[in-house]
Amino acid sequence: MSTAVPLVLAGARGHGRWHLDNVRRLQDKGIVRLAGICELTPLSRDELPEGLGSPAQSADFGALLDATGARVAVICTPIPTHTDLALTAARRGVHLLLEKPPAPSYAEYRRMADGVAAAGVACQIGFQSMGSHALPAIRTLMAEGAIGDITGIGGAGAWARPEAYYRRAPWAGRRRLNGVDVVDGALTNPLAHAVATALALNGTVRAGDVTAIETELLRANDIESDDTSCVRVSTARGRPVVVAATLCAEDPDEPYVVVHGSRGRITFWYKQDRVLLQRAGRGPEESEYGRTDLLQNLVEHLVDGTDLLVAPEVTGAFMKVVEAIRRAPDPAPLPDGAWQLLPGEQRRVVPGIDGLVAAAADTLALYSELGAPWARPARTKEVST
Repeated sequence: MSTAVPLVLAGARGHGRWHLDNVRRLQDKGIVRLAGICELTPLSRDELPEGLGSPAQSADFGALLDATGARVAVICTPIPTHTDLALTAARRGVHLLLEKPPAPSYAEYRRMADGVAAAGVACQIGFQSMGSHALPAIRTLMAEGAIGDITGIGGAGAWARPEAYYRRAPWAGRRRLNGVDVVDGALTNPLAHAVATALALNGTVRAGDVTAIETELLRANDIESDDTSCVRVSTARGRPVVVAATLCAEDPDEPYVVVHGSRGRITFWYKQDRVLLQRAGRGPEESEYGRTDLLQNLVEHLVDGTDLLVAPEVTGAFMKVVEAIRRAPDPAPLPDGAWQLLPGEQRRVVPGIDGLVAAAADTLALYSELGAPWARPARTKEVST
């Protein structure tokens, strides 16, 4: 790649800081050049990593794209703003890396995906785990019958977030804000990768691959959205995908996805690109894999036609899960006795939740089916496509 592609980053604080560092890494390689930053309040010199020069700054995204001649935009802004900003870029012929979740509702996702397609621009959705070289390796093991017949896919995420996490932004922990969908829940935002990765390994990526969705949404924190939840996705392949998540873990650990087979299992710690193969009559085999950066993949797609790893259409099944969570009854508050505050960390924990999360991924059962006294039985939501 001879010429660095000019890029604008929308949303450079919070998670956007990760993107700033990644842009700096790719800029050092001559792949991209940071031409502009869109923030409501400009970044100070101290907030800008060294080596990024003096990019233009503006709160007006469209004007910034025009002024900089950007060819690519990275959008890392609050969830409800994703669709409008994506379409602002698409109308100008600017290609996109759009953070996950791509939209707060299925209708907004379709408006974004259809608008991007009509404009003829490339759009990559920021599910970084989809760049892991472990995914094709696991798919090969599954196809070769390494663990026998595949019976289902589980996902587990036991994370911790302090109460302050929900005060970091007006939309944090909200299902709606000023009449607009946000849907910032455990499964739809922080642990969205667990859902998307489990669906991808099952081959359930498009909206039409989903036949029904059951949700159990609960909360220990004083928020609107869920912080302890599970979902079971029924699929056209006939294999269930069950993902359980909490932000109230007693001992937070690495999230993972597990492929269940009739003669073994494959566990994938997707943040670490680490895979454990366990099968009958053989010792466990562990492997670590590399990862393709999604922004670099987008640029390579533009420059030499490399296949895009996470086009909007392959997030359709994930967006059906987001939609089911959006339309579900508001998360039920856990009874007072079911959670406790850790004073030193100012975070709420649910005793026993770590084991329940693991058991759900292990048995493909929901919290209520595992006997959690505070879980209401799931409602099944039929999914029309």
